[in-house]
Amino acid sequence: MDLSNHRKDYTAAQLIEANIHSNPFNQFRIWFQDCIDSKILEPNAFVLSTCLDHKPSSRVVLLKSFSEEEFVFYSNYKSKKGIEITSNPNVSFLFFWHELQRQVRIEGLLSKVNEAKSNEYFLSRPIDSQISAIVSKQSSTIENREELEKKVQNINRENIQKPKDWGGYSLLPNYFEFWQGRANRLHDRISYTQTNRVDWKIQRLAP
Repeated sequence: MDLSNHRKDYTAAQLIEANIHSNPFNQFRIWFQDCIDSKILEPNAFVLSTCLDHKPSSRVVLLKSFSEEEFVFYSNYKSKKGIEITSNPNVSFLFFWHELQRQVRIEGLLSKVNEAKSNEYFLSRPIDSQISAIVSKQSSTIENREELEKKVQNINRENIQKPKDWGGYSLLPNYFEFWQGRANRLHDRISYTQTNRVDWKIQRLAP
């Protein structure tokens, strides 16, 4: 299939230095609020990229919280991504909001959130989601779907507890890049590189 003429021009907005926030967390918050206001489906979905033995691996996960310090998501610590994160906690997040012609790349180090926070979030989930986390040994090989469904049926719904190998990850970013699509592929790219604990160097990148 030849896709060389499959093109779309981007003219929705612009990203210029005069209009950006000096703090990348706040700039992310502004853009995320734009997604909410625009009623974008699952704006918290992002591509998580890990790397083990020089082999990159990516998958879509859901962001569950963010602040002016960290970005948090939850997963099985013994999944493929969990094993890769243990070996190499340097990761990349990629948010792509097609409707707004925007993307954000965030790089940094992951660490596990504390057990109390993981347990609090786990218990806030719908009970069927809790059960799914219990019965699924994520990324392991299973015989068929019926194997999972049988495990679900055998769960004691009156005694649900968070699995010990399930919990949160916190990303402490050291790099952000905000991308705004522009006409004729002359896109806007603004990067924030951390210079110390509180300061960020802002630069424009060639598209």
